[in-house]
This record gives sequence, structure tokens and C-alpha cells, in this order.
Amino acid sequence: MLNLIWLQTYVTLVETGHFTRTAEKLAMTQPGVSQHVRKLESHFNQALLQREGKSFQLTRAGREVYQQAQRTLAELSHLEQHLATDNPFSGPIRFASPGSLGLKLYPELLGMQQQHPGLTIDYTFAPNEGVERELLNRNLDLGLITRLGDKPDLAYRPFGEEPLYLVTPAEVTNPSWDDLMQLGYNEHPDGEHHIGMLLGANFSEFQQLSQLPKRGFCNHIGMLLAPVAKGLSFTVLPKYAVEAFTELEKVAVHPLENPVCEPVYLVYRRHQPQPTRVRHVIDTIEPLLNP
Repeated sequence: MLNLIWLQTYVTLVETGHFTRTAEKLAMTQPGVSQHVRKLESHFNQALLQREGKSFQLTRAGREVYQQAQRTLAELSHLEQHLATDNPFSGPIRFASPGSLGLKLYPELLGMQQQHPGLTIDYTFAPNEGVERELLNRNLDLGLITRLGDKPDLAYRPFGEEPLYLVTPAEVTNPSWDDLMQLGYNEHPDGEHHIGMLLGANFSEFQQLSQLPKRGFCNHIGMLLAPVAKGLSFTVLPKYAVEAFTELEKVAVHPLENPVCEPVYLVYRRHQPQPTRVRHVIDTIEPLLNP
């Protein structure tokens, strides 16, 4: 069966004229681009490119495949646009975000699904890079990320912000730099980024994370405050991850002189028509991130 992703890769390659630029544009590796071309050539049992060092020319078959691929992809885009008139309360919605945002939004989307049983919510907790990758692979309708991306086939829209919180064991009332040095930090996947942002803005002694003793690591969004609650360390987390913790009485959340917020961007495929149900989700969740 002919794979549409191979066709998209091939069309992009022909239009950019360069394997490396194609790989960058599609967030692939250069060998991955070459592999898609080889699979197409194997499928058609025809050489599509005449390679000349780092450049190439299209063969006759290559030109025919390119022209047909353009038509096929355009027809699919038209079909998606036609289907954009779908019922706003029926059909699948594929959404992804980093963990803290997911803790805030997923329950809200489940509430929407309860009101409209015709909706199917697929929610993925993923890092920024994973959200972009799955959008480019057409496995998602929408995503949220916490930094401005640079993928040319994706659109990025400022969508809100999420405060970062310094969290210590409950008995620490007004943490000084010496207190943080004594406690040490518990690492998580975004820990270096979050700690650097918040401590760098509020403690003149902070230069880099390696100054502080590391007490452990956890990558489960629901357990990141467990070692803090046991008095083992401090950490820095986004607001919604803190609010979702079930033992908040065992930790202290400290307002600092210079508050720091992490930006949130809505990201989706550029020039991709959005079904009405997807637009309804956007309208529903945006106020939640901008109270």
C-alpha cells in the first residue's frame, strides 16, 4: 500500500531541492528522507531521482509521481476542509501537552465529553518536542507547548502562561539560599529549565544547577512533589502540577520577589483546516489558562 507520508516527503524534497533542508522542514533525519524515496522507488519499481553528487534531477517517472502526489495531497486537504463542517460535539479530538498542563486540562475535556458523548478525547502527555513531532506526523489535531517552536509547517499562537513555584518541605517558611543548598533539589525532566528560570530571577547566588546538591530524580508528573513532602529536597514546578498534588499540607509553596511564568503556545499544522469540534475545544480551554 502506498504510504502518504512517503509522498509528502517526496513532494517536499522536490520543492526544496535538498535532502538536508527537507529533513529539517519535516523534523526528520536525512537518512529517513532517503529511505522514504527508496520505498517509493521500490513501490513503483522505477528510479525517481537521478542523483548527481549532492544534487539530483527528476526522472520521467519522478516527474509523474511528483505531479500525481501534488494532486493527491491537495485532494486530501480539500476533503479535510470539507469535513471541517462536522458537528462540534461529535468525533475524535487528538490533543497533547506537557504534563502540568495536562493535569489542568484533561479533567476539563473529560467534563466536555460527559456533556457530549459523541466526542472522543485522546489526550497525550508529552514533552514539547514530542508534541511537535506528532503534529508533523499527523497524529494530533492540536497541541500546547511551553516554548516558541520553529517548525515551518506548524503554526504557533501565544495562548497563556503558567507560573513557576518554588516548593519546599512544609517546615521551611522563608527559604534562603543556604536553605536551598542544604535541602538540595529533586530533578525532573524540565527541572534544569524551571529551576534556572525561577532561581536565576530571585537568588543572586544562583549561576547554574550544578551548584546545588542533587537528591534524586522522578519523571512521573503526579509524584514530583513526593520527595519534597518527605523533607528530602526542594523543587520548582509549574502551577498546575503543584495544585494537583494530593498532600499539599506537607509542602510549602513560596511566593518570590520576582515571579516567573512559563509561556504557553497553541500549536497546530499550518494551513490545516480545523473541524468545528477542534475550534470548540480551543475556545473552551483558552479561558482556563487565562483566568
